[in-house]
Amino acid sequence: MQNRQLEILRAIVDEYVATEEPVGSKVIAERHGLGVSPATIRNDMAVLEDAGLIKQPHTSAGRIPTNSGYRLFVDKISELKPLSTGERRAIENFLDGADDLDDVLTRTAKLLAQITKQVAVIQYPDEGRVFLAGTANLARSTQEVSIAIHPILEALEEQVVLLRLLSDAEDSLQVRIGDEQVESSLRTTSLVSMSYGSGNTGHGALGILGPTRMDYASSMAAVNTVARYIGNFLGDKA
Repeated sequence: MQNRQLEILRAIVDEYVATEEPVGSKVIAERHGLGVSPATIRNDMAVLEDAGLIKQPHTSAGRIPTNSGYRLFVDKISELKPLSTGERRAIENFLDGADDLDDVLTRTAKLLAQITKQVAVIQYPDEGRVFLAGTANLARSTQEVSIAIHPILEALEEQVVLLRLLSDAEDSLQVRIGDEQVESSLRTTSLVSMSYGSGNTGHGALGILGPTRMDYASSMAAVNTVARYIGNFLGDKA
């Protein structure tokens, strides 16, 4: 796939994440400085559509990403969007005031949900116990998730489901998108997860769950940063 077509895919993802509106060639031409005409962009969009990376919802002239489009977008993210100074300071301040593991993880889950505007899931180190925060964020989510919100909430009430969600978390970021979710009731959502800690401090995992239309770069940066802060915090306390 040509670099320009990847840039057009990135533009469609960025615009759709921001607006939840199908994206047309004119918007891309006006806002993304690709140096080509809307007609050329439409030709490239046809290639992306044939490849199953974008689709046309209903009779709209615009396009939206498919799960395959999101997957390619995530796989091509070369660098994570850095957290703002305020977000990094908030993480440090939240953890500096904590005095035990329960407090650390409770605070962290709430903070992660607040930063990402998604559902935060944190597994206690070496335990079959999971803490959840930010489920109200689902109600403010996309139309697709809103339609399926009841089975999603029911699934999130089950500890065994939450543990399965984080079961393949690794030292590096993992992203499961839409149909890649094992739980059928969660296939309108995406999960960004990562493990934290080590053998000396206890090994746990954390992640965020939200609509497939999420800001992946920011969400991945938040999960990565928070996982490393918790690992360092637990190491200091060990």
